[in-house]
Amino acid sequence: MSFYDILREQAGSRWSELSSGVPAAAVEKAVLAEDPSPGQFAALLSAGAEAHLETMAIRAQALTLKHFGRTIQLYTPLYISNYCDNECVYCGFNVANIIDRKRLSPAEVEKEAAFLASTGLRHVLVLTGESREMSPVSYIAECVRVLRGYFSSISIEVYPLAKEEYSALIKEGVDGLTIYQEVYDEALYARLHGRGPKSDYRFRLDAPERGARAGMRSVNIGSLFGLDDWRKEVFLTGLHARYLQNRFPDVDIGAAIPRMRPHEGLFTGAVTVTDTNIVQAILALRIFLPRLSLSVSTRERSSLRDNLVPLGITRMSAGSMTCVGGHTAAGGAGAPQFEISDERSVADIMAMLKEKGYQPVLKDWMRI
Repeated sequence: MSFYDILREQAGSRWSELSSGVPAAAVEKAVLAEDPSPGQFAALLSAGAEAHLETMAIRAQALTLKHFGRTIQLYTPLYISNYCDNECVYCGFNVANIIDRKRLSPAEVEKEAAFLASTGLRHVLVLTGESREMSPVSYIAECVRVLRGYFSSISIEVYPLAKEEYSALIKEGVDGLTIYQEVYDEALYARLHGRGPKSDYRFRLDAPERGARAGMRSVNIGSLFGLDDWRKEVFLTGLHARYLQNRFPDVDIGAAIPRMRPHEGLFTGAVTVTDTNIVQAILALRIFLPRLSLSVSTRERSSLRDNLVPLGITRMSAGSMTCVGGHTAAGGAGAPQFEISDERSVADIMAMLKEKGYQPVLKDWMRI
């Protein structure tokens, strides 16, 4: 059974549970469950569970320490192109937006890589807009060949690829894939992605599985908080992650909780997601999937990110820029995808983690 089939057959029955006042006893049982069921995961995400966040936090912290220790992996995004063919209404790279467009040359990629490597980071996430013409797989591979001289781990966050294309990039040095579904509700997805290749819901939904089958060491998924009811989206993200964990036990499956940030464009349909909602989402995901890698990006302000560290986070971005060439070009070489909130340097993030008793991990993987 594909994950698409699971969505159609199972997901809809849980919506009333997510928004209802689940009995306290049901929440408490879910918190302590050794292998929580989807129904218990729904209980942890429910409105009724808000009164049990402290108990959930104690359990989530214990599970995180058991499976990950007091370590936080650090990485940084590297935008190499912002050309895009899509009309995603919530994104600054929307093809309809009149912005500065830029694609880095190999020499410019190397300049960015040298700067980032000088901070000590050895994990990098390569991003492009979704344009096969301006950022073809051959161009991405060319950039990866430059980057592998500087980084131990290279992940990509690009448009969905065929399995054979993922395999080709893996041969060049890519070992990780990040691809967000953005929103799991298929009808809403169609309204938010009116034009461009990203409008193919199913091709995007199946991309994490294609990447895992191709041999990616890590696969990171998630939805964009603010596009739909957050409880529904976290529930489906969790089911998707469990599906991938069960089918690919040797792949490090991760999830992120990105929240809408200001960007170029006039999108006004954002759904409110509070800091408390973010906390509940992290706690519920950790209890449901103890081995799940959980990331928090610089979309969130520094004080919130600091407070999330003990609650289940295992990966954090640092020294982030969301514009092409932003680390070495004055003011960036292209318009940003969105505004970041935490502008601290890699050194600042490392200092914060050490103060909290955590070990910042700059390198935990090496190609042989």
